[in-house]
Amino acid sequence: MRNVTETVKQLIIVNVLFFVGTLAIGDAAYKILALYFPENPDFQLWQPLSHMFMHGNFMHIFFNMFALYSFGSALEQMWGSKKFLFFYISCGLGAALLHTGVNYYYFQDGLNTLVSNGFEKQDILQLLNEGKIDTRWQEFISVSDFQNFTSAFVGTAVGASGAIYGIIVAFAFMFPNAELALMFIPVPIKAKYFVPGLVLVDLYLGISGKSIFGGGGIAHFAHVGGAFFGFIIMWYWKKNQFNKNRWN
Repeated sequence: MRNVTETVKQLIIVNVLFFVGTLAIGDAAYKILALYFPENPDFQLWQPLSHMFMHGNFMHIFFNMFALYSFGSALEQMWGSKKFLFFYISCGLGAALLHTGVNYYYFQDGLNTLVSNGFEKQDILQLLNEGKIDTRWQEFISVSDFQNFTSAFVGTAVGASGAIYGIIVAFAFMFPNAELALMFIPVPIKAKYFVPGLVLVDLYLGISGKSIFGGGGIAHFAHVGGAFFGFIIMWYWKKNQFNKNRWN
């Protein structure tokens, strides 16, 4: 791959190998390596890390790896491989943390509502573990809250998107005036405006439960989590660099 740095190249190769492996193995691979809700019996301690190398389909991995190729090499050239890899993994873990935290809120909110209306927590968890629901639950929880409650428990998260969002936030920090564009936005926009706008769109879609393309299954809060942790790390590094330069 032309002009690609070593760590970025290795990450792309590893992601592609995982994707090809999941095509061969099938759902069993996702059950082991995708990120499950912590109270789900399929949750494993390695999943906050392993889910970063799993992807749902070809377009999913293509866009993530294209973004990694497009933005990651410039950062690795400036930082070095170890610092870049630390940043990448940290943003991916941060994405998993926020995604899980939001799911925990949705699940506990629904669970508390049901318990307060006479349902036993143990019975609720048992049904969910069996992939079932009690239709009476819908009498006490709104449609959207019920969907959030059940999907938080049974749903999974896969993909490098959280880490990628951290990468593009870092790119905007380092190259704020670089012009970026999406396929459906023909006018280039400077990174310092493009990236915050992209994150705000994800935040809105996550809160509203809507989708631009009418589909579902996108972990918007994982995107926001990766961007948030990327921002915090960049802010910390920039602050420390400023203080270091100030006192030297």
